[in-house]
Amino acid sequence: MNLQEIQSVKQRFGIIGNAPSLNYAINVAIQVAATDLTVLITGESGSGKESFSKIIHSLSSRKHGQFIAINCGAIPEGTIDSELFGHEKGSFTGAVDQRKGYFETTNGGTIFLDEIGEMPMGTQARLLRVLENGEFIRVGSSKVMKTDVRVVAATNVNLLAAVENGKFREDLYYRLNTVPIFVPPLRDRGDDIELLFRKFTTDFAERYRIKPIQLSEAAKLLLLRYPFPGNIRQLKNIAEQISILESEIGKVIEAEALAKYLPPVSSRQPQPPMVLPGAATDGGSISERELLYKVLFDMRRDMNDLKRLVLDMLKNEQNGREILNNHKELFDTLQPADLTPEPEPSVARLLPAGNVIDIDGYESEDNGTDVTVEDITHETEEDDSLSLEKQEKEMIVKALLRNNNKRKYAAQALGISERTLYRKIKQYQIDEE
Repeated sequence: MNLQEIQSVKQRFGIIGNAPSLNYAINVAIQVAATDLTVLITGESGSGKESFSKIIHSLSSRKHGQFIAINCGAIPEGTIDSELFGHEKGSFTGAVDQRKGYFETTNGGTIFLDEIGEMPMGTQARLLRVLENGEFIRVGSSKVMKTDVRVVAATNVNLLAAVENGKFREDLYYRLNTVPIFVPPLRDRGDDIELLFRKFTTDFAERYRIKPIQLSEAAKLLLLRYPFPGNIRQLKNIAEQISILESEIGKVIEAEALAKYLPPVSSRQPQPPMVLPGAATDGGSISERELLYKVLFDMRRDMNDLKRLVLDMLKNEQNGREILNNHKELFDTLQPADLTPEPEPSVARLLPAGNVIDIDGYESEDNGTDVTVEDITHETEEDDSLSLEKQEKEMIVKALLRNNNKRKYAAQALGISERTLYRKIKQYQIDEE
């Protein structure tokens, strides 16, 4: 990369900034200018794409030819063919005379097609023929005409996505994208933001003979952190607004004053990675991809819970063991212990803490350490003749009474899931009224 040549081009075309991505884009434009290759310039609206088309034309062998910039999105669909390729007299209503199109009048020069993604499909087919053979036909004519025009196109939309959606021809995309040039957005250019702001305020002050404004250190930091969805165009508008509305002699703009001129960023702009409530912010934030993984793992865990529920039902069915043997592959994700007959439960195992094991003995959602349930059962002495089922029912009834029959809090007190509590209430026919 010849930095001296790049700096010379910047001065000639009034380009401010030293960002590496900007220098790289200029270097590509310098190298491709000497050829006749088609160039596709991509970048956000207001990032300065037209300046690169002028660099390419001015440094090419066509610099003495005509240069014309056309906004494809500003020309109505019904007249764009006539504008680009011309028309014959009487070819449509209002065509009172023969007219030459831009491809004919700029023969030997350069055409800059801005917003190429807005070009109608029919016009795209005509443009493809010009790019491949240098041929076109006027509207209302059958005579093939020749032209020698270099095409530089630009867009602020994703043309590959437009191709997939059927809104842009794939063959035209690859024909235009012979040499791609990406113009970086202003928010990715670092200190260039301050340099451009100073340039705009100085030019405005000279034009209207006022003293240029200055930014405090806090205001500079705020300016550098703003994403500028409108890029250079938006920065220039803000600089001129502040210059005229804060034009006191020796005025130093503080961050609070600058903030009034920075509009809120819309939701369409890039946002920082998503952080879940309660997540760590010191490098422990959860990105969207990690969140997707978490959802998938939760779905897998829920599926295993469902399998265990079916497994529990089949164990109590008369032909359940036969069904399990015939469809064992459906339960291959469960632990081997889940496929064996359930041992007799003990009282200490019935109600674990931390939702490790449900009352049935199957795994629940959370991890924890098993504890005994003496804190629940020691209040009243139970008859030794009571069965484990009766003890279990009594503990559930007590928990419901202590929590005003609120299942959520009763389940938390018992150390089981609310779903398991609901199943046990139905099993023991517990009256919650």
